Amino acid sequence: MRFELPEKKKLVFEMSMPIRWGDMDAMAHVNNTNYFRYMEVIRLDWMRSLGERLDGRTVEGLIIVNAFCTFHKQFEYPGDILARLYVSDPGRTSFESWTTMTKVQEPDAVYASGGATIVWADYDKQKSVPLPDWVRKVVS
Repeated sequence: MRFELPEKKKLVFEMSMPIRWGDMDAMAHVNNTNYFRYMEVIRLDWMRSLGERLDGRTVEGLIIVNAFCTFHKQFEYPGDILARLYVSDPGRTSFESWTTMTKVQEPDAVYASGGATIVWADYDKQKSVPLPDWVRKVVS
């Protein structure tokens, strides 16, 4: 199954990260599980850039309820990934996040694209809660 990123989305963050030797698998390209880690890194760095504490002591915060990745081309070592994070479709307690991954040296060639549904939750109650106003402002 292939998922397409929506045309209507808002760019909220971008960053680069190195492809590490250990990211490769026996086929000499980046292992598929690492693409999900790259998407996790950009989501968390984005939240940190907004001032969100990610230290395990917060009462509320984001959780991921699903995630996907479409692999367009193979990343190989060495290189640097340029990841761009987009958001769309804010709801009462959730919003969609979308990521494109290119090489810094080829910013227009998408190597992978993916996304995740982010739900704002009360960690103690393990229940979704309304998006805080500051999050809603950023994702709208």
